[in-house]
Amino acid sequence: MRASRLYLLSRGPILTLVRRTVSVVALVVLDVVGLALGIYLALVLRQLVLDDGTILWSADWRLVTSGWLKWAAPITVLVFAQSGLYRRRELRPGVGRILACLIVVALIVLAFGIGTGYDFTTSGLIPTSVVMAAITIGLFRAAYESASLELMRAAGIRRRVVLVGRGESLVRLRHSLATARGGLGYEFVGAVTDHAAPGLRLLGSRAELPRVLDETTPDEVILAEADFDERAVLEIVDQAHRQGIKVRLAPDATEILVQRGEYVPGQGAPLFELRPPVLTGWDWAVKRAFDIVVAAFVLVIGLPFWLAIAAAIKLDSRGPVLFRDHRVGVGEREFAMLKFRTMVADAADLQPALEAENEAGGALFKIRDDPRVTRVGRFLRRFSLDEIPQIGNVLKGEMSLVGPRPLPLRDYRLLEDWHRRRYAVLPGMTGLWQISGRSGLTFDDLVRLDFTYLENWSIWLDISVLVKTIPAVITRRGAY
Repeated sequence: MRASRLYLLSRGPILTLVRRTVSVVALVVLDVVGLALGIYLALVLRQLVLDDGTILWSADWRLVTSGWLKWAAPITVLVFAQSGLYRRRELRPGVGRILACLIVVALIVLAFGIGTGYDFTTSGLIPTSVVMAAITIGLFRAAYESASLELMRAAGIRRRVVLVGRGESLVRLRHSLATARGGLGYEFVGAVTDHAAPGLRLLGSRAELPRVLDETTPDEVILAEADFDERAVLEIVDQAHRQGIKVRLAPDATEILVQRGEYVPGQGAPLFELRPPVLTGWDWAVKRAFDIVVAAFVLVIGLPFWLAIAAAIKLDSRGPVLFRDHRVGVGEREFAMLKFRTMVADAADLQPALEAENEAGGALFKIRDDPRVTRVGRFLRRFSLDEIPQIGNVLKGEMSLVGPRPLPLRDYRLLEDWHRRRYAVLPGMTGLWQISGRSGLTFDDLVRLDFTYLENWSIWLDISVLVKTIPAVITRRGAY
């Protein structure tokens, strides 16, 4: 009411509403088509397995469109909407949530069919339809995400953003945003700060924010929340919203940790209990069972390929095929992490002489063109194939498929105290850092991603991370 123009009638929210509407409609259409195709493929597979191999292509399609799809499609859209699958691009869950939703849809359809006396001629049709539909919908959504993103990038559409905070924290924030993958890229208009911010154009001081926003008209304001007290944050948010500009907050590590704090009533003051993120009970059993099943499957299916890699390593350089890298795992206990050897046999003895060439910050040691890496090793590292033997660590219970990456002893000794919370769970073969920039991130960014994983764990998050790791490895961004 105090604004010079209504927020909802300003240019930003209207364009956002149009884009969101088009996006949701496109996703709904793709989901329904993917569902129909998934059911159709399940019917075709049933004929191949149970019948004489004669496939009635048109009859099966008519059965899908006239029968199953009429009630399965609206149920699927409603369940997907309830699960957040039509939210904004950066907030939409991954493939794991799609599979979970389709299982719910299948149970609803099964209950409805039993209640109405529908004759399910084949008991395996519903689970087959779930699997096939998960594949088709997942592929359609992946194609949509990729195509729409490339079209927007080709059209030069970027998010124009103004950063607000203190100089040093804004430099770190800009680096994190610039190295992240996924979604539209940022065009950094500049910084509003009372301190120096190297690499960012200084737009004005904190007191000049209303003028800066009026002159630059950015799409977003990203605020380093920890740099201001509560009153200042509220003022900045209000000033941006008055001009129809979206505000996003970049929390520090402490704020990430308290996101799931549990309120303790009756203490005279508002207190929140922060419990350690240790997976116990049913959560631990589900995660452990998932690790064992997937790890065993990958080990057996890929065995010929792993043997070929072992032979290539032996032919390329002298030394063992496997390298036992001593790392720190859950409870800060040391264990031997298995990897395919990618360096010369005496690589550890050569590291002290290379410390001056370290390109990573914080408690990390990385050199882009490490002279100790062999020819085969360079190929294995590019595609993270050297990590495959860690499946053995997963089966032994020393690691998980997804979790915070374990650090070498040298890096572990350089940790700060606040970093050690990441050792409350089993370390993982992959994690959020693998799909969010990998070696392009600073160590503090890596730890914050670990905290985010610990506080928001679910089996569907693990599945999503595993699925997203594949394109992250193939594109080789940040890997060396």
